[in-house]
This record gives sequence, C-alpha cells and structure tokens, in this order.
Amino acid sequence: MITIAEFVKSKRKEVGLTQEEFALKAGVALTVIRKIEQGKGNLNFEKVNHVLSMFGHELAPVESRLLDKNTEK
Repeated sequence: MITIAEFVKSKRKEVGLTQEEFALKAGVALTVIRKIEQGKGNLNFEKVNHVLSMFGHELAPVESRLLDKNTEK
C-alpha cells in the first residue's frame, strides 16, 4: 500500500512541478505540501483533500474490517 506522502510526491514529480509550483496550483501553502510529502502527522484533513483533489482523489473514512480484507491478499 502506498502512503499519501509517496503518492503526492510521485504525482507531483510526474507532472514536473516543484513543491512551490504545486502549492501555488493547489492553492495551499508550501508548508502544507512539505508536511504531506514528509509524512507529518498533524495535518489539516481539508487541506490534504484539497491537494489530493488535484489528482482526482480524496481521503475518506474506511471501516477497519475492510482494510483488513484488502491487506490479506
């Protein structure tokens, strides 16, 4: 399973943007992008979803039993 940090960093690099350029396009502060890509824990859920929406994704609650089924494969 890929982390949010890995996902955002790889997608940002895929489109050829620096962290600063991506922050401007996403409409968030550069520190938000840095914290996400560093895997920091204390992040604003709304801002993370704003960044993920740039790639057509969002975070949503998932029942732990469903996660367990997906990791058994």
